[in-house]
Amino acid sequence: MFDILVYLYETYYRPDTCPDSIALAKKLSSVGFDDEEIIAALDWLRGLADTTNHLAEIEIGEQLSSSDLSDSAGFRVFTEEENAMLGSEALGYLYYLQNTKMLDAQQREIVIERAMAVHDQSLSLSKFKIIVLMILWSQGRESEMLMFDEFLLSDDEQRHPLLH
Repeated sequence: MFDILVYLYETYYRPDTCPDSIALAKKLSSVGFDDEEIIAALDWLRGLADTTNHLAEIEIGEQLSSSDLSDSAGFRVFTEEENAMLGSEALGYLYYLQNTKMLDAQQREIVIERAMAVHDQSLSLSKFKIIVLMILWSQGRESEMLMFDEFLLSDDEQRHPLLH
């Protein structure tokens, strides 16, 4: 599934340029992705859209502005399941992203919900970074190549870049 998410990010600069689900599934199949992986990725993306829309409806219903959420100084306590699934590396990375204002409180909650939707025993930091990248991409946040590298390169690759 994660290979498909990266493929979508690399192929479609903006999410609104992606074809509909049926056409996208055919395209992904034609470039060699497994049908099970395609279904999993499309379901995950559908869940992302549903979660984002649901939070937007709550925000409108409660008449909250986006600055109310981004300026939130609340402390997030993670459940045992979230701790087990995300692990200390991903949680540390999540705190870093929120402290540097790359994510607001609402985006943090979307990241957590979508990470939990993966249903792995535990999520590697590289997969977690792809989830964050896809959420920012789905929201139309402009990302530069350096951000792409930050999200997708493993820590070892960042410390020891290959020279060509």
